[in-house]
Amino acid sequence: MYKIINAIKDFIQATDKILISLSILTSVYGLLMVYSATKSSLSEGAIISRDFRTMLIAVGIGIVFAIIISLIDYELIIKLWPLIGFFCIGIMIVTLLWGKAPPARPDARSWLVIGDTGFYLQPSELVKVGFIITFGIHLDSVKDTLDKIKTLFLLCVHGAIPVFLIIITGDAGSALIFIIIFIGMMYMAGVKLRYFAAGAGLVAAISPLAWIYALKDLQKQRILALFYPDLYPAVIYQQDMGIRAISNGGFWGSGLFKGTFTQGSLVPENHNDMIFTVIGEELGFVGAVTAIVLIALIIARIIGTGKKSRDNSTANMCYGVAIMLAAQAVVNIGMCLKLFPVVGITLPFFSAGGSSNLSVYIALGLILSIYRYNQTKQLDNLMLIGIRTPFTE
Repeated sequence: MYKIINAIKDFIQATDKILISLSILTSVYGLLMVYSATKSSLSEGAIISRDFRTMLIAVGIGIVFAIIISLIDYELIIKLWPLIGFFCIGIMIVTLLWGKAPPARPDARSWLVIGDTGFYLQPSELVKVGFIITFGIHLDSVKDTLDKIKTLFLLCVHGAIPVFLIIITGDAGSALIFIIIFIGMMYMAGVKLRYFAAGAGLVAAISPLAWIYALKDLQKQRILALFYPDLYPAVIYQQDMGIRAISNGGFWGSGLFKGTFTQGSLVPENHNDMIFTVIGEELGFVGAVTAIVLIALIIARIIGTGKKSRDNSTANMCYGVAIMLAAQAVVNIGMCLKLFPVVGITLPFFSAGGSSNLSVYIALGLILSIYRYNQTKQLDNLMLIGIRTPFTE
């Protein structure tokens, strides 16, 4: 029993208690908002909705995974990068062959059905974490030759593989997040700005071809609807209702479980991609800012871990996870505010997506491992050189 107590004490001492506490607090906030968003649609006798239950299970399993991963030395995770890479490519190929489109997203065959449970797994969410790991290692391995065209070409190939595999499943939103993660990690690794300028010029040059041949009609309409809403009333309806819901909340909100648009289910997918409209209506400006601040604090904490990391590859991974969360938050909130077209991106910690919540906590497990074993290694080094600290025996 004494050993177990000591093990628990050691675990708590070496864990980033601020990060895990912020994450759980934010998830509880998200669960509360999902419960409110689905409360009015509960069948008679039901206590919670299927979406709430799925999110609760995903968060619970995710926290367990995060704790387990945090106990694994990140150096072992780095050594396993080939297996992680093959797994990511393999699961995307499986999705291409046997992927299903759920009722809410008939245009995207990017989910796998888990047996007879009726639960859907979106592999691209897990692949985000795998990509961050493998790309962080790749960037570290070529950090001394980042100015060479061959190096940049191979990095671009690395980034293009998951983007291509995800686009052909119909999940343009996830592909966009991958592109942002790729660009952000390249920038943080020290790639010179002139290469980004050249890349932007190339994108501008091929964008007409992408518009004609790559984008589906619905994707084009969602973009055009932002500029010509009267021409596409059915397409812009979701965002119009979302804006009205947020406006209805005012500064303090209509009150929990009292939102007219939320409880009337007037905003499609308000428990998932449009969850920010629920926060804005029922908890108002104060609740919306609180949600943004919580996500920002988590991102800042992850960046802080990256800055303190002893290894360049793990610093890259921390920045990659931070960029992933920031990109999803900005795109999702911008979509709810009608600044960006609808692209099917979840709000981290808040949206009901099970795959999204699970992958976020797996990513947090990686960050917690980096935090834990950087501390352990630093203390070991102090002991080796004879410096006495309160932690030495």
